[in-house]
Amino acid sequence: QVQLVESGGGWVQPGGSLRLSCAASDDIFRTSTMAWYRQVPLKAREMIARITTGAIRYYVDSVEGRFTISRDAAKNAVDLQMNNLKTEDPGVYFCNTVPAILIASQESWGRGTQVTVSS
Repeated sequence: QVQLVESGGGWVQPGGSLRLSCAASDDIFRTSTMAWYRQVPLKAREMIARITTGAIRYYVDSVEGRFTISRDAAKNAVDLQMNNLKTEDPGVYFCNTVPAILIASQESWGRGTQVTVSS
């Protein structure tokens, strides 16, 4: 069973930076588009950034120019550099493939990492 482990979250003031990291226990990331997702209370989990195996990146408008997704094939990992964090960025951040990993027909997710932005 693939395990996803996210880390790097925390509390920052508006304008601050955080770097999230994600490691997978399986080499599925090597051959998949990888993404970071964000979930806030009462809303569906949203993909905010993704990167293909060819390093083509996509960002939602709200994070474009502030966040950078990168991948390390050798480490089977994906990172998210978040700069100029805003009060609308908080949430639990998850990494996964696109589409999400399925195990027994159910999406499989890690525990995520909490990001809090406040003054």
